[in-house]
Amino acid sequence: MSVNTARHLRQNSTEAEICLWNLLRARQLAGYRFRRQHPIGSYVADFACTKYHLIIEADGGQHADNSSDVERTRQLEALGWKVLRFWNNDILSNRDGVLLVVLDVLQGMEKGK
Repeated sequence: MSVNTARHLRQNSTEAEICLWNLLRARQLAGYRFRRQHPIGSYVADFACTKYHLIIEADGGQHADNSSDVERTRQLEALGWKVLRFWNNDILSNRDGVLLVVLDVLQGMEKGK
């Protein structure tokens, strides 16, 4: 994916993506650095912590039972990334729970270094 595609996606973020970015940006989550709409191979990850190869995807209803998402996750994992997916409504209604899962995964990855 091109930088132009990533830029377009950043400019057209969903409400859930904006919400999550406001919680992750500027190292607000325990000092971990995230990028948004980060190109990885032929994909653009919603959010990526490049230091620990963690991708966070904010999924709306169009992602339910989506076989292309399964393939995308498989390919990203083959490149060495861990992919976490959260439903948009969880991001909007359970921010603390989402952040706790992300923090737990990152801390586990950090210890497994």
